[in-house]
Amino acid sequence: MNSIRADRRAGQTKGTHRPPTTSRFTAGLSLALVTMSVFSFSQEHPGRFMMLREQAAVQQEWVRARLDKVLPELMRESDAAMWILSMREFNEDPVFSSIVAPTTMSARRRTIFIFFDRGPGKGVERIALGGGSQGGLYATVRDTGTVTGELSEAEQWRLLRKIVEDRNPRTIAVNISPTHAFADGLSASEWDQLRAALGTAQNRKIVQAERLAVELIEVRLPEMLPVYRHLMQWAHAIIEEAFSRTVITPGKTRTDDVAWWMRQRALNLGFAAWFHPSVDIQRRKSPQDEDVDTSRIIQRGDLLHCDFGISAMRLNTDTQHMAYVLREGESDAPEGLKHALRRSNRLQDLLLGNMRAGRTGNDILMATLEQMRAEGIEGSIYSHPIGEHGHGAGPLIGLWDRQEPIPGRGDLPVRRNSWYSIELQATTMVPEWGNQPVRSAQEEDACVDADGSVRWVLARQGQLHLIR
Repeated sequence: MNSIRADRRAGQTKGTHRPPTTSRFTAGLSLALVTMSVFSFSQEHPGRFMMLREQAAVQQEWVRARLDKVLPELMRESDAAMWILSMREFNEDPVFSSIVAPTTMSARRRTIFIFFDRGPGKGVERIALGGGSQGGLYATVRDTGTVTGELSEAEQWRLLRKIVEDRNPRTIAVNISPTHAFADGLSASEWDQLRAALGTAQNRKIVQAERLAVELIEVRLPEMLPVYRHLMQWAHAIIEEAFSRTVITPGKTRTDDVAWWMRQRALNLGFAAWFHPSVDIQRRKSPQDEDVDTSRIIQRGDLLHCDFGISAMRLNTDTQHMAYVLREGESDAPEGLKHALRRSNRLQDLLLGNMRAGRTGNDILMATLEQMRAEGIEGSIYSHPIGEHGHGAGPLIGLWDRQEPIPGRGDLPVRRNSWYSIELQATTMVPEWGNQPVRSAQEEDACVDADGSVRWVLARQGQLHLIR
């Protein structure tokens, strides 16, 4: 198997992630047994990922830190004295997974979260009407005179009104947004009932604080980064094994075989996939092949591309790598294909060089496209935030079909302590393929640190995977 050269710009060293052979894994084994069987395979192997109970303990502290440290600052930036989120079971607000315990999979019959800013130095009061205390993160309110179990709908709305009137907030933020999906979690019926419950005087205080919801989801805690890096090590390891003779037999293996293998491997290891993997082929065409639908069977001389993401602990990765299937007698890929990869690497450099905290996604896009064209690179940029969701909350940096400023979603600024999936492609003429255009599409996750510096979370692909 070919190694991935770590990017020295990211402060990483060269390394090879050597996943175990297929025989070391058996579908259906628990993650503990799987990892025990492979842990000693290589010192450079990613090693055991945390078991579910360990994950939950770490995640609980992440939620606590987010609510204690991040939320008060964001509420004040958004001028939100109070924030109300109302949702029903299996119709949760997008913010839900960012503010509840890892053992909470859904809202209760109805859950109403109330956040009230008590002022600088006093923190934000957190109240849950339904849904429990989330391991002590929220105060739960019960009318002990009438309630013996779950709050009824009428009691929830009555208690909400009392809580709001007792605190008399200056503003009340709700999640309604025509622009940002992550800030548009209040359903039409919940909105109607919320207004009816609050009454005229409190309704006058309602504001749509879009950036509050977006940025609470967007901000990554620094302590999340080592776990995310470990998750990415596993994503790289699965890709590297997928792009090897362990999985691919030229002339027999189909692209769908590889995609399903990647998804099954992730599942066997205890990871989820937030989208179905894809594997596609580019190959040199002869004149008679121009109008022929080429087979999806992988052949020697093919250039392969994958798009793959795994999920764990409410974190998601997103990676695109390139591989070459060596022809008989070849020991390396044609220079033209390696040059194509270097061109997409260069476009990555340009994009990261333009990213900095406070700059909008649209500004970053247009500055990078200008530099790209000045250097004679033909390419496109469609990068996005990542973290709690694969296509995450925060500023877009282009769309694959729109190489122009994106109103609203691209106007958000990059925040410190956020993560981005640097997704792009460069198209290069390859002399060895009769100057046929070849698309080198790459995707790798990067982080914006607390000091505003930008670096790869793990490492980018600096050379093609070689399948012998």
